[in-house]
Amino acid sequence: MEHKKRVVIKVGTNVMVNKNNRIVGPILKSLVDQIARLYEEDIITVLISSGSVIAGKEVLHDNDIEDKTIRRQVYSAVGQPRLMRHYYSIFHDYGMRCAQVLATKRDFDEGKHRNNMINCYEGLLSQGIIPIANEDDAISLSMSMFTDNDELASLVAELIHADMLILLTDTDGLYDGHPEDEDSRLIRSVATDQEVEQYIQKSEKKEGEGRGGMASKLNIAKKTAAKNIPTFIANGKQKNCIIDIVHGKEVGTRIYHEDSDNSSK
Repeated sequence: MEHKKRVVIKVGTNVMVNKNNRIVGPILKSLVDQIARLYEEDIITVLISSGSVIAGKEVLHDNDIEDKTIRRQVYSAVGQPRLMRHYYSIFHDYGMRCAQVLATKRDFDEGKHRNNMINCYEGLLSQGIIPIANEDDAISLSMSMFTDNDELASLVAELIHADMLILLTDTDGLYDGHPEDEDSRLIRSVATDQEVEQYIQKSEKKEGEGRGGMASKLNIAKKTAAKNIPTFIANGKQKNCIIDIVHGKEVGTRIYHEDSDNSSK
């Protein structure tokens, strides 16, 4: 089964949850709905989905595990099948199939691990199956973990020769100030050699929330775009944002490599 385009979509935990840090079903349904609509256009996607730790916390609530690393492993081990159950059910409603692909950083090292990963993705995509990838938090070693799932998404995009990478977050993109300030403006496009890091605001992360932030997203987006994979940072809670980006509408912040960019800026 051949598809015209391949798009990697990464959805962060902050997109999937409400203010009480509980996973919101309609948001997952909206993601799958857009993926299904693209599939009808012969555009196949790989979904990089965070959320296993939060999904585990919803079940376990408070526990007596004092070690933070072990606690995260347990949350992830419990939450990952719960998260996949959500996705499997929604994709099934659309008459589509999905598959789980868990990875550690070593799986992308040159050699047998990487070749095996390529074979897995190519096999799934050839059958029209949507891979849903996440870091294998239950067994990943702290010293060799991905920076966050943005890095995993970038590596997968390179692995499958994607035409586009979309990083979904809970803000509309990169701003030239704090996103909540009235004077701040959304930066629509950024070249890989353009210095805009000074605009990024730092924030504290709670347990279970994603490890990444806007600084990570911009760093990963520039590295990915430099490999001729246009990358977008956009608000995953905005209606039809994935569809609009793929169809060329001006949504979020677009990061591009000047030498290879032939589209309008």
